[in-house]
Amino acid sequence: MGYIQTMRRKIGHDPLIVVGASVILVNAEGWVLLQRRADNGMWGYHGGCVELFENVEDAARRELYEETGLTAGGMALFGVFSGPELDFTYPNGDRVSVVDCVYLCRDYSGTPRMQREEVTELGWFSPRALPAEITSANRPALRKWAEGAADMR
Repeated sequence: MGYIQTMRRKIGHDPLIVVGASVILVNAEGWVLLQRRADNGMWGYHGGCVELFENVEDAARRELYEETGLTAGGMALFGVFSGPELDFTYPNGDRVSVVDCVYLCRDYSGTPRMQREEVTELGWFSPRALPAEITSANRPALRKWAEGAADMR
C-alpha cells in the first residue's frame, strides 16, 4: 500500500497536502501533449503524486512514462505551483492541496500510448487553442506556459 492510501485510511476524505511531479511535454512545433483524465473527463498535463523518499524529477519521469508511454530526456523545472487554485477534490471525495513541481520537456522518445486506467484520450494542442475543459489544478501552470509560448512568437 502506498503512502497516499495509508494516509487516506487514517484521515478519510479530509484535505491532505500532496507533492505533485508533473510534465508539460512540448513538441518541435511548440504544441503541448495533454491527456483527458478518466476520473473527471477534464484535460491536463501528465503527472501524479511523489511517493515517500522518491526524487521529484524521477517521479515526473515515471508519471510521464506511465501515462503516455513516452520517455523524457532533458527536462527543466518550469515552476512550483500551489495555493487555492490547486485545491482539488477527486470524484470519490478525497480532497488534496497540491504543491505541483512542473517540468518542461521538449526532449522525449517513444510512441504515445494511453494508460487506460487514468487516461481516455491524448491530444496535441497549440498554446493559442488549449481546450476549455482543463482540470483546475493544471490551469495555473498551463496558463503560464501558454502566455510564455505566445511571447516567443
